[in-house]
Amino acid sequence: MTPFSIGGIQMHVSASHSNVPAMKHKIDVMMSVYPWVQMIVFSELSPFGPLTFNAQEFPNITENEFCQIAKHYGIWLIPGTMFQKKGQAIYNTATVINPQGEVVSRYDKMFPFYPYEVGVTGGDEFLIFDVPNVGRFGVSICYDMWFPETSRTLAVNGVEVILHPTLTATIDRDIELSLVQATAATNQCFIFDINGLGDGGTGRSIICGPDGRVLHQASNGEELIPIEIDMERVRRSRELGVLRLGQPLKSFRERKVNFDIYQPGAQLPYLQTLGALNKPTRLDKITEALQAEAPAVMKAHKH
Repeated sequence: MTPFSIGGIQMHVSASHSNVPAMKHKIDVMMSVYPWVQMIVFSELSPFGPLTFNAQEFPNITENEFCQIAKHYGIWLIPGTMFQKKGQAIYNTATVINPQGEVVSRYDKMFPFYPYEVGVTGGDEFLIFDVPNVGRFGVSICYDMWFPETSRTLAVNGVEVILHPTLTATIDRDIELSLVQATAATNQCFIFDINGLGDGGTGRSIICGPDGRVLHQASNGEELIPIEIDMERVRRSRELGVLRLGQPLKSFRERKVNFDIYQPGAQLPYLQTLGALNKPTRLDKITEALQAEAPAVMKAHKH
């Protein structure tokens, strides 16, 4: 048995003021009530909420404060994400801090929630780190999980726990809960999906094991979620199969098919027929646009 304890914090997030003092208080409470917790994970954009107005360069004072807290308690800390300025671009960035208070690495969300996460640039590097004598961890942020290639890349590089800060305040939360379960099963890993409240989401954080089963699902209120996991469950699943049945990672390793759609320069004409990546509008507006285009289309067909 290789035990490791992770505490998710589902809390109210405001877009109108700093949430850092509340986050510090929650960490204090977590470590007071559950002193055995070894890692704490917050939801996406917890410190300042979902406004790019609060973007700042890294390292910064807030990140340094979290480093001091991690060192004080001797814990791993992922304090949600913050918007980061890099030159003229803005990224949605998660920081991983070790128990010595050092920044291990930072991860830029690969798939901003276009067309809604306006003005945010997607990253292009994965974040994988090892907790000594425990196992391998990876970071994914919110919409990234809708693209199975992101989680699969982590898994085939040995990641056993995916830490997944999210901010979902929309009616598709049920779909996301299903995605977390499916992703955990198909990649045979633990997933800690931590959502916020208020401006930070509708809650219902979820933790799943390597067989896809739910270890805990939070309600719609503030909640501390301390979970002790056994890393051997991942290793046994990957050796013997999900519930001693399917062995998806081994089968992926031994596949005979090359996925042409992923090759550089692949022509994907169907995707070009789906229209621009814009916010949906009212149906009557779409109809008007199509009617305006119709004469030109008919003329082109005659020629």
